Parts: sequence; C-alpha cells; structure tokens
Amino acid sequence: MIDRREAVNLMKHYVSDERYVKHMIAVEAVMKGLARYLGEDEALWGLTGLLHDIDYTIVKGDLSRHGLESSKILEGVLPQEALEAIRAHNYEHTGVPPDNKLSKALIAADAISGLIVAVALVMPNKRLDEVKVSSVVSKFKSKDFARGVDRSRILFCEKLSLKLEEFIDISLQSMKSIARELGL
Repeated sequence: MIDRREAVNLMKHYVSDERYVKHMIAVEAVMKGLARYLGEDEALWGLTGLLHDIDYTIVKGDLSRHGLESSKILEGVLPQEALEAIRAHNYEHTGVPPDNKLSKALIAADAISGLIVAVALVMPNKRLDEVKVSSVVSKFKSKDFARGVDRSRILFCEKLSLKLEEFIDISLQSMKSIARELGL
C-alpha cells in the first residue's frame, strides 16, 4: 500500500479540479476519524477516502463507470478491500453492493463531507469553526438545503451502529482538524 504523500501525488496527477481535490481530502479526514472511532485501520480508511474519486476527470460524469475506473487505476496500489469499497461507493450505478464496514463508511463519509461544507458556506465567515453539530443536524432535516446531498447515503452511518448526531460530530471534528487545508 502506498503512503499518503504518494497518494496525494497520484490524486493530483489524475484530478486537477481543486474543488474535487478538497472534497477528496475532506472525505479522507472523515474516514480517518471514523477508523479511529471504530478501531479500524486509519491509514487504509484514510487512503480509501482520499482516492475514491480519482477517476473524476476520466469518467466525465458517466456514473456507470465511476468507481470502476478508480479501481482500475488503483489496482496494485491499494488492497482489494479498498478497491471493493471504492467500487461500492457508487453501488447504485456499479452494482457492487456495500457489504462491509469500509464500503458503508465511505458512502456515508462521501455524503456528509458535502453537507458539512455546505453548512460552513452559509455561516457568516464561511468557516468550519463556526459550524456546530446542531446546525448540521438542522440542515440535514431541511430538504431544501443542499439538495444534491443524498441524506439516505449519510444514514449509512447507522449501518456502522452510529447515531446520526454521533456520526456528524466525528465527521465535523475530523474536518475541522484540516480546515486550513480545505480553505474553510
């Protein structure tokens, strides 16, 4: 398995859109926080989050290929468990079922990172340090807020035996720890 520095270089080789780079870094942070909390392999979970959308530029919105192309790029770079989770994070289009903790965590982390960023962007100073768990919970319940964020994917946290508020807290604290890197 590659180290984080090599993974960042690989990611930036394939993904030049800074928004997606930041998204992937945010998902990495959430995945590492979840791994710590759940007693899982933090390095593996982090790299899975960091590299899950590496095919973004290649697939150009073709969701039937998203995750499958990432898996091909990362073959021999990440263990099979990570490749399976990356394919399964887009299970609706790849047909790969999310049937383990890593897959379920990646689905939830991918979605919650977007909601947390959206909440931060409506704060007066557009900063993560202004965001509270209660604010994210409130916006989660508001169907008109961040419509592109699929709440059912966030609720995959429950398949990890985490309550929504608990999952939001872990995710928010994880993202706050890298706020400067995210520009938030």
